[in-house]
Amino acid sequence: MKGTIFNIQRFSVHDGPGIRTTVFLKGCSLHCFWCQNPEGIRLKPEIMFFPDRCIGCGRCFTVCPRGAHVIQEGTHVYLRQKCIVCGKCTETCYAGALIPTGKSMTVDEVVKEILRDRVFYETSDGGVTLSGGEPLVQRDFSQAILERCKAEELHTAIETAANCQWIDLARLLPVTDIIMMDIKHLNPDKHCEVTGVSNKLILENIRRLAQTSKPIIIRVPVVPTVNDTPEEIGAIIQFVEAFQNLQYLELLPFHRLGESKYHNLGLDYPASHLKTLTKEKMSELAARAKESGVEVRIG
Repeated sequence: MKGTIFNIQRFSVHDGPGIRTTVFLKGCSLHCFWCQNPEGIRLKPEIMFFPDRCIGCGRCFTVCPRGAHVIQEGTHVYLRQKCIVCGKCTETCYAGALIPTGKSMTVDEVVKEILRDRVFYETSDGGVTLSGGEPLVQRDFSQAILERCKAEELHTAIETAANCQWIDLARLLPVTDIIMMDIKHLNPDKHCEVTGVSNKLILENIRRLAQTSKPIIIRVPVVPTVNDTPEEIGAIIQFVEAFQNLQYLELLPFHRLGESKYHNLGLDYPASHLKTLTKEKMSELAARAKESGVEVRIG
């Protein structure tokens, strides 16, 4: 079985307990306009173009079978509409101006990479986390990786927006030790406006998961103009505060670290008008959450 991965990040300490390896799978059913991993939205492989790295050697021009690389007014222009993502240009670009994002890998290849750091998992109570994108988009591939990791007695986790059929999420529960779930907004209209999809399935899945014994972490990306008021955060807290299996709620402040990725993928950055939230603002929202007795962390 093969799937599409856009990154395997070793020594991760923000995606679950201990030291972990985070596997980022391509493909997502949401289109959050502030997404920090735009290279994970589309399922198919893509090419990131870094014009400032190009040295004008011309190798990509000669190997591209579709003429996707041209010179216009003395400048290297990448014509994405002509590109078939064959990868020939990335193989010849030793300057690193053309970088593939999205690699087809087998379950064996992914697990082999994960097992390289077994000693760190054992000494830190860490493990492996599947993220994205959205792991449920490649459900069978994700399940196969998790099954292999459990066979190796590794701690497993997934990061998911839970925008899927319950049966698909339930299939992963026996091989997943902890689940980190996003809640963007409780208002269905606002949620659809900022993510492109309804939150009906998401909230239903969270309610059903709360009825299991599976430990969950609720993550809230706090985004200006989206959900950065005490009332909006308060509504989310009221929704989750009775969950018996809730480990804690994590508030993740919006940042613009992914902005350059949009440009390198030939995309506009829809969140360019937003500013990073101040520590004071995040502390204010965290204080509102702590009033309910829910453990709150700021990411």
